[in-house]
Amino acid sequence: MRSLWNGAIGFGLVNIPVKLFSAVQNSHLDLDMLDSKDHSRIKFQRINEQTRKEVPFDKIVKGFLLNDRYVILDDQDFEDAAPEKTKMIALENFVDINEINPVYYETSYFAQPEKQGKKAYSLLLKALVRSKKAGVARFVLRNTENLCVIHPLNDILVITKIRFAEEIRSGEELKIPSTETITKKELEVGLALIEQYTSEFDIKGFKDEYSKELLKIIKAKAKGKRATVRKLKPVEQATDDLYSQLLQSLEGKKGA
Repeated sequence: MRSLWNGAIGFGLVNIPVKLFSAVQNSHLDLDMLDSKDHSRIKFQRINEQTRKEVPFDKIVKGFLLNDRYVILDDQDFEDAAPEKTKMIALENFVDINEINPVYYETSYFAQPEKQGKKAYSLLLKALVRSKKAGVARFVLRNTENLCVIHPLNDILVITKIRFAEEIRSGEELKIPSTETITKKELEVGLALIEQYTSEFDIKGFKDEYSKELLKIIKAKAKGKRATVRKLKPVEQATDDLYSQLLQSLEGKKGA
């Protein structure tokens, strides 16, 4: 694996030199865009909207539109915006990771210690495991400040980027029904149904079934055949009675 970032985790006055590696990979099939006429690959170009000519990558700059004109930024401007964070994952506090709503999570990176930081790395890892806490920190990646949590996973420190509060929409414009319409007996059966389906979370039990079925179709088409794919259809309910539907679900789970 190729490292994506070099720097250090700041744990109090202790600096832990680390490299970050992507901890995730896409399980979806890599499909190319093709011209339907001859199946040639489609490539994207960076075009100047005025001249309609392609712009070389080394001639592209970044700018912010301010008062109807662009202010051009260079690498030094991004570094000057947060000079103390460019090479430091600065721990600010520790929290119970269960307090962080999943809506904030983005992507994760493995942190590997450099030779001189192995003992401090092990200390932070063991302390997080023992305390059952996660560290909240900030760092700069690709000229952007990121909020993250530092947490253990299989004896590895993981840096998981999370969104800032202002990046989450309020949802005030959504038309959400009131929970006041739910009766006591409906709630009781709903809770019983949840209890029946409750189990230990095991991520290995969940597979990317869509990609597997799509690959089956691709392999069949390559042989001039059509794969047989099972399709799930929505079941039409005989009644609109929510309580009856919940009871049927409960009995169906018992029978299974």
